[in-house]
Amino acid sequence: MMQRWTHLVIRNRRATIAIWIAIAIAGFFASANIGQHLTTSLEVPGSQSAQADAILASHFGENTQGTFSVIYRYKTSTPVQIQGYKDAITEAARVIPGADVTVQKALGGVLFASITTPLNLLGAAPYADALRGAITQQGLTGAQVTGPPAINHDVSPVLAGDLQRGQLVAIAMALLLLILLLGISLAVIIPLIFAAASISLALALIFLLSQKTLMVLYIPNIVELIGLGLAIDYSLLIIHRFRRELRDHPAIEVSDAINRTMATAGRTVIISGFIVSIALATLLLVPVPFVQSLGAAGIVVPASSMLAALTLAPALLSLLGRRCLATVGFKGVISKTDVMNGAWAKIARFVVAKPKTVFIGSLATLAIMIMPIFWLSITPSSLTAIPANLESSQAVSMLTNRLGSGVITPHELVIDLGGDNRATTPSVDAARLKLAKQLSKNPEIFIVASESKLPFIDADGRYVRIFVVGRHVLGMPESDQLVGVLRTINLTQSGFSSEAKLYLGGAPAQGVDLIRTIINSFPWIIGLALLLTYLLLVRALRSLILPLKAIALDLLSVAVAFAALVAVFRFGFASAFLQTYRLDQIEAWVLIFLFAILFGLSMDYELFLVSRMREAREAGASNNDSVVEGLAHTGGVVSAAAIIFLAAVSGFVTGHFAGLQQLGIGLGVGVLVDATIIRGLLLPSTMVLLGRWNWWLPAPIARLLNTKASPLD
Repeated sequence: MMQRWTHLVIRNRRATIAIWIAIAIAGFFASANIGQHLTTSLEVPGSQSAQADAILASHFGENTQGTFSVIYRYKTSTPVQIQGYKDAITEAARVIPGADVTVQKALGGVLFASITTPLNLLGAAPYADALRGAITQQGLTGAQVTGPPAINHDVSPVLAGDLQRGQLVAIAMALLLLILLLGISLAVIIPLIFAAASISLALALIFLLSQKTLMVLYIPNIVELIGLGLAIDYSLLIIHRFRRELRDHPAIEVSDAINRTMATAGRTVIISGFIVSIALATLLLVPVPFVQSLGAAGIVVPASSMLAALTLAPALLSLLGRRCLATVGFKGVISKTDVMNGAWAKIARFVVAKPKTVFIGSLATLAIMIMPIFWLSITPSSLTAIPANLESSQAVSMLTNRLGSGVITPHELVIDLGGDNRATTPSVDAARLKLAKQLSKNPEIFIVASESKLPFIDADGRYVRIFVVGRHVLGMPESDQLVGVLRTINLTQSGFSSEAKLYLGGAPAQGVDLIRTIINSFPWIIGLALLLTYLLLVRALRSLILPLKAIALDLLSVAVAFAALVAVFRFGFASAFLQTYRLDQIEAWVLIFLFAILFGLSMDYELFLVSRMREAREAGASNNDSVVEGLAHTGGVVSAAAIIFLAAVSGFVTGHFAGLQQLGIGLGVGVLVDATIIRGLLLPSTMVLLGRWNWWLPAPIARLLNTKASPLD
């Protein structure tokens, strides 16, 4: 089937390339317009915090994602002057259609105002500059605007700038590495064309998805930088095998060389792409739109690379033909013809000679590297780890410095009294005051705000709202514990009737719900990813044991990556050199996405190596000779692919956002360790120790999978 498909593509190579040019143009326009459809919302549908937010939206007109916060610091002012400041903010808010100033508080020399709009996050964000201008015109020079819409508006251009810098760094490093690997040759341009085409397709698909579903603000950065690394990896494997076919068989026709390449390296790339897609597809099981959008984007990236591998790669190889071999001067470090005497062959023979020593030494090294994982702590979001020069960030910093870190993420208690016109009755008023007094005694609570008028009761008199400001920002253990305390309040002890129900909203509660949902989903994600990957690998490698070994090694790679995040961001290892943030906690979405993408990528490298070993085994080589031959032929290209991927994701680390920095460090360390210690030493030593069991596939299972059996010798 692969041969027929490849023949069809070669025969229509010009049409194939023309289609990809059209896709590239579509991707260019998609990337220019996708920003207006991206969001930072962490809402967990169906959670208690979401229920509270729904009540606040429908009965109090609150719209957290569409609410601006205005911070104005004043010196000594009279009550009349402070009222003038409030009136100025109310007047400035008129520039936003339907906006309403719902909260204005003057405390500690700081005036804080909330401007609620009827717009969602994406609809409100474009009004940030207009609001700032209107406030300045009202005479409040120095007032700062923050809140979700302002932050979204401010960070979007910074993310775009980070992406451009990351692209320049990644492309420049990738180009230099490709020249180093392939020599000064036309073959160097194929991976770059391949990457540009597959990324364009991915962005076009993401743009279409964003019309119907929530997409995270980070998506373009993730798609373009991870897509660059993955596409170059896949194309490099195909080009390397194509050039090897031409060198090993000088008389072979170009079309035959392409067919043989696609039947081996092409098949491996397709299987690898499916594995990466399967790992990322498991994120769709997490009932959080933020995480699901990462999964959807993650599926699109390898799928686009697979499609490019099936179509664009053979078309380009057919067009360039033997010119892929031609070099000017330097021929590249993976272009040697005598690979059986190369560095990777020598490493393989050393491992074969001392498998137990290498196995124990590798495991001991990895165990030491994994140790920091025991200090891993997670947070829903690193609010303070955004560029300090942004107005929205400066406002947050000023507010937290003056009033405490919890003031930017207040808790909101919503009490449903069970009927209208009850909120202002004497009994409810007394119960509300008693509850507020009880809460104020908690040492973790800084401010309790509650009154018997709007905006603390709704127009129908059914709901009572109490603002609680803690002393710690969301994600901190103290803030999470306070969420638990507030959710277990016994309303009847404060004098509320048994009909009353309590809901807790606000960012801290939303963060707790997010973390809990992710943690509860994580075991299912891991289990499903392992099961599906195992079944696919059993069919691909025709072995029951090799997939188990591959999964175990993959989990080691993920553990090392998680530990690296703790070492760099919490303990500060190489933090100054890398210019990363110092944070005690890792963002939750980073861990779950890192697991999915790194699990798939690590399996890629496993498949590249073991597939070549399987070829040698099929040709009659012994187990140990198969290990040597496989590592000798593919060790260089796998390590090269890993280095190029590392160069691509380095663009994350050079950016300004903690989450993307964490993703870049995790991917970089995970891939580097995987391609060296794990695939270069632990994998071959394990295969030597397992011996003939590596290739065991009983006949009954082989028949079930419709493949050839592989009995023990």
